[in-house]
Amino acid sequence: MKKLLLAIALGCVCTLPFAQGKDLKVAVDPTYEPFTFKADGKLTGFDVDIANALCAEIKRKCVFVEQVWDSMIPGLQARKYEVIISSLSITEDRLKTIDFTDKYYNTPSRVVVKKDVQYAGPASIKGKKMGVLKGSTQEKYAMGELKTVGVDVIPYEAQDQVYLDIRSGRLDGTVADAVEVTGGFLSKPEGKDYQLVGPELYIEKYFGVGMGIGLRKGQTALKDELNVAIKAIRANGVYKKINDKYFKFDVYGK
Repeated sequence: MKKLLLAIALGCVCTLPFAQGKDLKVAVDPTYEPFTFKADGKLTGFDVDIANALCAEIKRKCVFVEQVWDSMIPGLQARKYEVIISSLSITEDRLKTIDFTDKYYNTPSRVVVKKDVQYAGPASIKGKKMGVLKGSTQEKYAMGELKTVGVDVIPYEAQDQVYLDIRSGRLDGTVADAVEVTGGFLSKPEGKDYQLVGPELYIEKYFGVGMGIGLRKGQTALKDELNVAIKAIRANGVYKKINDKYFKFDVYGK
């Protein structure tokens, strides 16, 4: 407490040890099955379970704050919550404004179109309407690789809205995380006429190097604690237990 009061008195912006035992406000987008979604009105999913496991490791309680995806980082900077644990890719652009922990998983993105579409690269779907999550790495890829060859790229506030418009015929497909789009759309009756096409997309300039926990610049103590916690749940079997609840492969990836 003396150190804290002294830091305040001096106007210090240095990093102070964070307090155990208090709530940790965690931002999530609940429209991203199987990573974060609602079942019977309750938040669940891989990201939610990982967040709770990490909170247990650092002896804090996760309090989840639901947030529209493209407002995630502005909300973090406005101090509405302390961290983002919601499938946020670690990219060079984002690192200019916020900080990240080490990755806690890494999955590829893919293009999704109807099964009767002969996909042979971006130019082969010229004129098609492709929905993407606004502010996502998939939007960045679509703008850089699809729109430039004549594909109509349409950003949406939530990924589940993309699927609704595909189902209604207003969209021809999407670019999405391969695991999310399989769980959230392709494996359901409304996705039976659609398929993943093209290569797995790991292009670093668009998709970064995996999903990490987003923090404000300067939250060094919390970042260090969370990095230790990520390593701990990977080593003690908790990560694998959560992984196997949702996936038949190691989502930690390459």
